[in-house]
Amino acid sequence: MEVWMEIALRMCLATFAGVLLGANRWLHHKSAGVKTHALVSIGAALAMLIVMPVELSDSDLTKISADAASRVIQGLLTGVGFLGAGVIIHNAKGKRIQGLTTAASIWITTLLGAVIGSGQLILGAIAILLTSIVLILGNFIERSVDRMFGNHLEAGKEEDQP
Repeated sequence: MEVWMEIALRMCLATFAGVLLGANRWLHHKSAGVKTHALVSIGAALAMLIVMPVELSDSDLTKISADAASRVIQGLLTGVGFLGAGVIIHNAKGKRIQGLTTAASIWITTLLGAVIGSGQLILGAIAILLTSIVLILGNFIERSVDRMFGNHLEAGKEEDQP
């Protein structure tokens, strides 16, 4: 029974990570929000747990082999690339690319789910904290740098410069 409690804990923590990051994107009115991020994180945790043999007589989950973990993570990151590409929009008129932060948050959400699913809870907690700080303070930092050093060149403007 303890094994299933640990599995439930890992899945709940992965869900929390996805909801947290998705809430940030949803609050900024981005295309991928709470549901997308939570599902990506749950799926990544589940993929890691699938390759871990569960020994019902053992009180702990059997460790995943490095080879199996590597293959699962490669598959996850390849698959999530399609989701990330789907949220990136290129505006030819304004020469702007939008959705890169959301695509990156989907990518990191995948890794967070994988880390938590594999049982590396402290590493996952540190990554959640740092990712949240970047998402929350990123715009403030960018605006501060713009004020201190002048406005940055917008995408495509440098081509128009002599």
